[in-house]
Amino acid sequence: MSELINNSDKRKAQLKELILKLHEGNSQESVRQELMQSLKQIPYGEVVEVEQELISEGLPEEEVLKLCDAHSAVLQGNIDLSGSQSIPAGHPVDLFTKENEALLLTTAQANAILEEIKQSGNADIQDKVLKLRGLFNNLFDADKHYQRKEYLLFPYLESKGVTGPPKVMWGKHDEIRELIKGSIEILQVDNITREDLLASAEIVLSQALFGIDDMTVKEEQILFPMALDKLTEAEWYEISKQSLEIGFCLYDPQITWKPTWAEETSVDDVQKTGNYIQLPSGGFTAGELLAILNTLPIDMTFVDKDDKVKYFSQGAERIFQRNRAILNRDVRHCHPPASAHIVDKIIDDFKTGRQSRAPFWINMGGKMIHIEYFAMRDEKGEYLGTLEVSHNVNRYRELEGEQRILSYT
Repeated sequence: MSELINNSDKRKAQLKELILKLHEGNSQESVRQELMQSLKQIPYGEVVEVEQELISEGLPEEEVLKLCDAHSAVLQGNIDLSGSQSIPAGHPVDLFTKENEALLLTTAQANAILEEIKQSGNADIQDKVLKLRGLFNNLFDADKHYQRKEYLLFPYLESKGVTGPPKVMWGKHDEIRELIKGSIEILQVDNITREDLLASAEIVLSQALFGIDDMTVKEEQILFPMALDKLTEAEWYEISKQSLEIGFCLYDPQITWKPTWAEETSVDDVQKTGNYIQLPSGGFTAGELLAILNTLPIDMTFVDKDDKVKYFSQGAERIFQRNRAILNRDVRHCHPPASAHIVDKIIDDFKTGRQSRAPFWINMGGKMIHIEYFAMRDEKGEYLGTLEVSHNVNRYRELEGEQRILSYT
């Protein structure tokens, strides 16, 4: 055991010496060669420990940040990941890795277009600029990937005494964010010339793409293996549950990971914390939800599975007047007697599964009103109730040609 400890101490001392050589200005290539000669493979935990020790010994975090790219380039491919854990599908680290795959694909596409522009001579590049703009807009999604690290993962690492590496990595996140924003601003310049674009690419666009690619290496070779060792399954589960509130980057998770000991949950489960409501596809405060429902240019009325009116929207463009006196009233009593049997038929068809929607349209006061009833069902197909949606479709019938978003003034 003492021999293993001594070997570890020796490796860390050598690694620290190599990193300090970078600090002193030695070239990355010469340090890489020395690393290859003196150290065959470095356990990833020792890389983090050395970075933490350098900060503790007084090397400013700003200096470690400057060295971060350099020593990660030197260490790339020389870090031993054999001790890292297997990752179940849907686990936060699995999602981070899937997002990295999408980011790397996007940066590769952007780099390929930049290379095409370099080789294009005096050809028109505006189509390529448009494609680059779309790719960099997608890359802006990296912010959500970084935020989940900063606000969900890093606090757990810091609580376990790992403070230096998260600070350094957060600083790199901010650099990448600024480079992406700068790239988008450059690509929005009208009729940018090939020469100006290539000059900007060298100092901004290409640096943004390199930063994103390099961050995936830092994460997958150092951060994630270390975090898998440090965090408990319960802590990962908390990260997983809170991830949806921040969102995901260029990847829509297909599997919801849950430890075997966690309570069974439904994809339709709603979490409510104070005034905040978290749904499977996003969340909002109760006030925001009310504003959304009342902003939609439609009337909505919800009838539950027991045929009782439970809710109606209160938007500015109401078609049929409603008041709270109808709440908890049988829906049949909300229609003229002559049409009550039709209401019965629709509800019966919905409950039995024969139908899932029933559309109607009428002329009323010079307006064409579209009314449609929808059967609402849960993930198992069980009937939950009926949603009535009504709106004035005159404006849609009168549309001609097109109005694109770029014509907005």
